[in-house]
Amino acid sequence: MYQNPSTHQEGASFKLHYGDMTDSSCLVKIIAQVRPTEIYNLAAQSHVKISFDLSEYTAEVDGVGTLRLLDAIRTCGLEKQVKFYQASTSELYGKVAETPQNEKTPFYPRSPYACAKMYGFWIVINYREAYDMFACNGILFNHESPRRGENFVTRKITRTVAKISLKQQEVLELGNLDSKRDWGHARDYVEAMWMMLQLEKPDDFVIATGETHSVREFVEESFKFIGKTIEWRGSGVDEIGVEKGTDVVRVKVNPKYFRPTEVDLLLGDASKAKSVFGWTPKVGFLDLVKDMMTADIELMKNNPRA
Repeated sequence: MYQNPSTHQEGASFKLHYGDMTDSSCLVKIIAQVRPTEIYNLAAQSHVKISFDLSEYTAEVDGVGTLRLLDAIRTCGLEKQVKFYQASTSELYGKVAETPQNEKTPFYPRSPYACAKMYGFWIVINYREAYDMFACNGILFNHESPRRGENFVTRKITRTVAKISLKQQEVLELGNLDSKRDWGHARDYVEAMWMMLQLEKPDDFVIATGETHSVREFVEESFKFIGKTIEWRGSGVDEIGVEKGTDVVRVKVNPKYFRPTEVDLLLGDASKAKSVFGWTPKVGFLDLVKDMMTADIELMKNNPRA
């Protein structure tokens, strides 16, 4: 956790406080010491595929961890002073009941991660209604940036394509190429988080771009950035992506990257956020890919083993 003691000053500094979402006592200690006015709960085991392997840990951190944090606020007697933001997720929709998805779309979680986040979502609403706490859920669709973890598909693509451009690697291996997501830039989404906590009354909001793109498209645009065109051959697990003009295989499908239960399509409707507090995304899909590719090429030039 961190606090910013000089939010409105140029060159603001951050003070780190070490804690653990599975340790109630440390959460109470930190909140009592800092006495924050705003808390943004972004803590999570947030990788969907990994949540199948670490299901109990994911539940402890993502689900019960949210409860611990809310209880810590109350234990410190700050439930009327703290504004609380919960990082919810589009994965709640899972096997979607309708497209696009909005705040009224029924949830159908398809992973331990999504199930844990569903508990977090509802416990926030419960504490808001039971204790009159200012607590908001941001149902954020996929938001990416050069800081994205390397085991997430977007960052895996841009890192590997960057390495291919520098002749440090030859092939990119992926799972479901046809999975479609509503991808936005984290910079826009963090602004939306902050805007939610500036409202007079707490509520829950979908944050999304309203556009959907496939993993295949993300791959194609990443390769275009380095001047290469990918042509697809074959189907299913035997499908490959070859570099046009050279026929060098650049993309392969590896079944080990498939999820036990797939979420095929997520597409968000952020009309409520636009209407209530005027939020709209500023960074488009192509600019997002460009930002991530630019950063990863620079990273791999300076540190090939990163």
